[in-house]
Amino acid sequence: AVLRDAYRVSKSDANILLTGESGAGKEVVATFIHRNSSRSKNPMTAVNCASIPAGLLSSELFGHEKGSFTGAVSRRYGRFREADGGTLFLDEVGDMPVELQPTILRAIETGTVIPLGSDREIKTDFRLIAATNQNLQSLMESGRFRQDLYYRLNVIAIEIPPLRDRREDILPLARFFLAR
Repeated sequence: AVLRDAYRVSKSDANILLTGESGAGKEVVATFIHRNSSRSKNPMTAVNCASIPAGLLSSELFGHEKGSFTGAVSRRYGRFREADGGTLFLDEVGDMPVELQPTILRAIETGTVIPLGSDREIKTDFRLIAATNQNLQSLMESGRFRQDLYYRLNVIAIEIPPLRDRREDILPLARFFLAR
């Protein structure tokens, strides 16, 4: 059922929010959606928002100009621009620092980014898929996740149940991994 829904939504350019426990297969579903979309010939760029320190996440996402901060020895495009024409996958979006969320929201709304140290907006065309294992409703209530960002990400929601709730998948998965 999840793959059927994912295939159906892959034909649109709407933002998608994938939810489920760690290890449920959110990145696999995101890749499936990208591969079945009209953007499949272009890159799918993934960013794990939980694994990049808050101070570096902005540069990772939006890029930077040479000399814009200590250690910026060359220009970097950033993940939004790398995903131009393709799909940007923001994994563990619930772990994104609240200070960065307005900038993400603006990039989604306008389709533009401003690299650190630059004063010009750069247009980029991406399809956004976000994923989280956290309860974003609870995070919103506690002030750790912006409600307006949530509604931009949650245009289409797909919940991926854990394997314990879809036992019919165990044998096909075991066969796949044994064959591999």
